[in-house]
Amino acid sequence: MNKLTARDLMTADVVTVPPETPVVAMARLLSERGISAVPVLDKAGALLGIVTEADLIRRLAGEEDQPRGWLASLFADPGEQAERYARTHGASARDVMTEEVVTVEEDTTVAHIAHMMEEKHIRRVLVVKEGRLRGLVSRADLLRALVAPPPSSDELSDDRIRAAVLAAMRKEPWADTFYTLVEVKDGTVEFHGFMRSDAVKRGLRVLAETVPGVKAVEDKTEMMPTYLYAAA
Repeated sequence: MNKLTARDLMTADVVTVPPETPVVAMARLLSERGISAVPVLDKAGALLGIVTEADLIRRLAGEEDQPRGWLASLFADPGEQAERYARTHGASARDVMTEEVVTVEEDTTVAHIAHMMEEKHIRRVLVVKEGRLRGLVSRADLLRALVAPPPSSDELSDDRIRAAVLAAMRKEPWADTFYTLVEVKDGTVEFHGFMRSDAVKRGLRVLAETVPGVKAVEDKTEMMPTYLYAAA
């Protein structure tokens, strides 16, 4: 899955609008096409921003904004107030769009895109090349990466699989390579020794299952004795 890139998953045929597009027209467009966002491009094709469902809902909610009291106005930022007013009262894409668009290159890995979406709490990223829109990757597109066939692993030996599992364990602070031993037989990973908790058991099972070439995982460990847990 990690070898997939934005180029592999992106939707290339993206609906776009010019900055002069009326808000009502964009709302109708999103509703009729069943999409949740539309990029805004200028006449030269350069990306200016994106209008999302959240932007349009903010525009609608702004109709009930109440004037600030005089005390609150003393501490308010005039720039932020003006921007809020423009985005909640604007009539075109130029006024209501989000200008700070999260973009990626075509060769950005799916894993990195997923991390960005989770970290920034967004539902999509735009794929660009030299400032020009090439496509869009949404959360739905990322789900396709989960069901993509894994890379061929016929040539991976048990020794290489064991080395990969141990390497993955060393990257995780909760994984114990001292009291938990790893053996691989015909592609089946076996954990021996001691485990700190059921949560660690589950974590190591998932970790091993993500290693290419692993056919099965067997946990043959025992819960770590109190005297060892205290010394660990």
